[in-house]
Amino acid sequence: MQTTMQQRLQGRNVAGRSVAPSVPAHRAFHSHRAATQTATISAAASSTTKLPASHLESSKKALDSLKQQAVNRYAGDKKSSIIAIGLTIHNAPVELREKLAVPEAEWPRAIEELCQFPHIEEAAVLSTCNRMELYVVGLSWHRGVREVEEWLSRTSGVPLDELRPYLFLLRDRDATHHLMRVSGGLDSLVMGEGQILAQVRQVYKVGQNCPGFGRHLNGLFKQAITAGKRVRAETSISTGSVSVSSAAVELAQLKLPTHNWSDAKVCIIGAGKMSTLLVKHLQSKGCKEVTVLNRSLPRAQALAEEFPEVKFNIHLMPDLLACVEASDVIFAASGSEEILIHREHVEAMSKPSDVVGGKRRFVDISVPRNIAPAINELEHGIVYNVDDLKEVVAANKEGRAQAAAEAEVLIREEQRAFEAWRDSLETVPTIKALRSKAETIRAAEFEKAVSRLGEGLSKKQLKAVEELSKGIVNKLLHGPMTALRCDGTDPDAVGQTLANMEALERMFQLSEVDVAALAGKQ
Repeated sequence: MQTTMQQRLQGRNVAGRSVAPSVPAHRAFHSHRAATQTATISAAASSTTKLPASHLESSKKALDSLKQQAVNRYAGDKKSSIIAIGLTIHNAPVELREKLAVPEAEWPRAIEELCQFPHIEEAAVLSTCNRMELYVVGLSWHRGVREVEEWLSRTSGVPLDELRPYLFLLRDRDATHHLMRVSGGLDSLVMGEGQILAQVRQVYKVGQNCPGFGRHLNGLFKQAITAGKRVRAETSISTGSVSVSSAAVELAQLKLPTHNWSDAKVCIIGAGKMSTLLVKHLQSKGCKEVTVLNRSLPRAQALAEEFPEVKFNIHLMPDLLACVEASDVIFAASGSEEILIHREHVEAMSKPSDVVGGKRRFVDISVPRNIAPAINELEHGIVYNVDDLKEVVAANKEGRAQAAAEAEVLIREEQRAFEAWRDSLETVPTIKALRSKAETIRAAEFEKAVSRLGEGLSKKQLKAVEELSKGIVNKLLHGPMTALRCDGTDPDAVGQTLANMEALERMFQLSEVDVAALAGKQ
């Protein structure tokens, strides 16, 4: 029997060993379904995993960096690292992705837990049907990675040695570039799909109420959203059918013997965004009638009102099995974290008509999955999941190659803008150190002057002398301070500002210890 999520969050892994640091127990991130066995993941982990070239190269660079620093592996970098770690549809099966999926409602709690680790300053969670990615700002590159890996293993219940073959690991520029590509739809299963940009926006929105979503990640996700907008506005990458839902409709139509939606009865489980896109593409392919099942009527009715030309048969979830038996093609796009349709349910149903090949086809685009994969063992049932959509997206990528190349140029521009902004933050400790040193000198000289003048000065006169000393210091510092301030929008200007910073640190003998101490007070 699988270890419960609550036990994992109390600091126990699947072998029953304690994992430090301990994290307070809380309710499960998601329900693990009995149909998904740990053995499935173990078998999958033993097979060869083919990573995309970009991930393979970047991950290799990150791992090489770890090895090169092995001599002094616990010495923290002067500058915190932005780390991206997770798994995607490109390199991890749905059986594994669903175990690590974190519902949006639990993102704040996940951020809080990650930031409780001693070497993680900031955290963000991007969990969709195609990916589960964590972005963190780590004080220590090595320990930060280790802490994220421990958290992933503990919360998912998947042993780390089984999880690692599927994880990608990116650092700093590689990590920021990856997020920009994700936001632009370049890393999606269906290139150019628009839903991922909305999901990146949602990460940013949720983060505004999370203390652990700090300044660096706030700036990164804001820049990524800008990149995603530019890609869709300035290239043709998002023209046509570009979503998981559209690919699901195309796959189902491809599998129908007649390739005609008028010959099949269609059922959709769920009435959310993905279901809306399903109806949109079904209508464009000639489907005139659909059955929609949802937990509440208002949302399903709103969906029906959006497509007046399509006939809707709306039912609540208690009618699920009856509606499935009356349908030939069933799309699952609900937010449920449970298996809704099991093998025994379908086995007891009547055989579909010969027009649809005598098979009832399920297209499950939910993660975690809603349809039991064991249905594939039946003669008259077949299940497709999001991983099977790769069959219909190869041509999509070829047709969008030029747009993708144009998008990469825009993404590089936005990445440089973010890096310039981040670099500009480096001057803040120097500004504080310079002002602190000047104030220390001013205050000491003022006290000397007062002691020499004796007690003959009135309070008004003392205040005038002190204001005079402050005025002189402020005027002298105005030039250096101006040379250290930069809004981060111009990379060249940032480079000049950093050069000024180094010069001032030498001229005013601002020690690294002083600058580092003041950096901690930001």
